[in-house]
Amino acid sequence: MPLRRAVYAGSFDPLTQGHLWMIREGARLFDELVVAIGTNPQKACTFDLPTRLSFLRASTRRIKNVRAASFENMFLIDFATRIRATHILRGVRNENDYAFERGMRNINGDLNPRITTVFLMPPRDLSEVSSSFVRGLVGPAGWERKIRKYLPAPVYEAYRARFRTSPPLQ
Repeated sequence: MPLRRAVYAGSFDPLTQGHLWMIREGARLFDELVVAIGTNPQKACTFDLPTRLSFLRASTRRIKNVRAASFENMFLIDFATRIRATHILRGVRNENDYAFERGMRNINGDLNPRITTVFLMPPRDLSEVSSSFVRGLVGPAGWERKIRKYLPAPVYEAYRARFRTSPPLQ
């Protein structure tokens, strides 16, 4: 039986508990899961790529069939083809996500019909968590307590250290 390799991609700015749920589920479903940070030169990230890769590696080090990677200046479907992925893993939290992801799945299917997109829906307690939601909580008094449950420990500690005096720019 051929290796079932999936790619789960995002900016992971920051990596959240919702992302980790997707990674754990993807690792359970596939022989290998490549978690790839895609870079978008038009998007200003809170942490640079090497730092986000280090957060990803630290947060997934105990999941044996997961590896971290990055790609830039290429479409996800081309990256998936390059690493010989059989699947693309995507999360769907709500109707808006579904509409967007369905369109992307259709285009990716046109570009490479050999790669199947798989959608996972997180449990209720994680379905509202997004990176932009977490970034939006940083700043007001008590923000550290509010974001703690949404972030893996390495990311949480980095946020605390970086934003003790001023919140990130939105």
